[in-house]
Amino acid sequence: MLQARVTCRLAAVAVAALCAGAALGADSYPSKPGRLILPFGAGGSTDIVGRIFAQRFSEAWGQTLVVDNRPGAGGILGTDIASKAVPDGYTILTYGINQAITPHLYKKLPYDPRRDFLPISLYATMPNILCINPSLPVKNVAEFVKLAKASPGKYKYASSGVGASPHLTMEFFKSVAGIDLIHVPYKVSSQGYTDTISGQVQAFFFNLPGPLPHVKSGKLRALAVTSAKRAEQVPDIPTIMESGIPDFEVTVWQGYVMPKGTAKAHLAKVHEAMVKALAAPDLKKRFFDAGVMAAPVSPEEFQHFIGMEYEKWKKVVAVSGAKLD
Repeated sequence: MLQARVTCRLAAVAVAALCAGAALGADSYPSKPGRLILPFGAGGSTDIVGRIFAQRFSEAWGQTLVVDNRPGAGGILGTDIASKAVPDGYTILTYGINQAITPHLYKKLPYDPRRDFLPISLYATMPNILCINPSLPVKNVAEFVKLAKASPGKYKYASSGVGASPHLTMEFFKSVAGIDLIHVPYKVSSQGYTDTISGQVQAFFFNLPGPLPHVKSGKLRALAVTSAKRAEQVPDIPTIMESGIPDFEVTVWQGYVMPKGTAKAHLAKVHEAMVKALAAPDLKKRFFDAGVMAAPVSPEEFQHFIGMEYEKWKKVVAVSGAKLD
């Protein structure tokens, strides 16, 4: 009888220890640095915004979030790496408009952009901006379209890769404006800025944060933004719709996701840290100064938003006739 009591007490102690250990494990997350995979190169808008946010997110999360740039194939390479990462709560992917575009350009991807990830939240939205080399003899969108129509296939435009939002935005613009421009994809957005400034290519649509300093310095001439309303950072620059292209609106967005299989408790902690970071007034100001608006939502809202963007870009790809180069 005594032995039975001792055995029961030992079992109870063991169970209590296991429960305490499990609770401690949950409470101690995160207990090591995490990795933020950015599927684009250094110097571009995704990198600029991602690094600003990662710094403040690290403070709210309680561990350093190390930025890992993995550019290539319009974001496919980095997204694939994230999809195959161990779902232990320490891998986060910057997931944005490109992941809603590429499924409609490629017959097969090495991952499913909607099934292989768990949405956490949006964190930023911004317009694309149409910029040209200042040596071009045009001052607005109408003059640019007229120039391009007069010399089909003569002028080139830069993008951050096939399937990226700058590529599809220009292809959409080409289709509705009735112009023919040559696509020059770059692995890193900043190379596209440099070559447009030097005149090797003549135009581009890039996310606002990257080209903004060059626009302000006069190295690039901005013709229009793709948002429905003018961007507050550049209020003198009209929208594409104001410039005579009706129903043309592109909002670039970025959010965070984690690999499928990540514990709900970990995802909840990441979401909590995101909301806390985005609420900071100094972060909002840094975002605004960079050309970005903070945009936190719930995981459920983000999942719904991704679905709507997926369908939107399916139609845009079909209308534009964009194809893989």
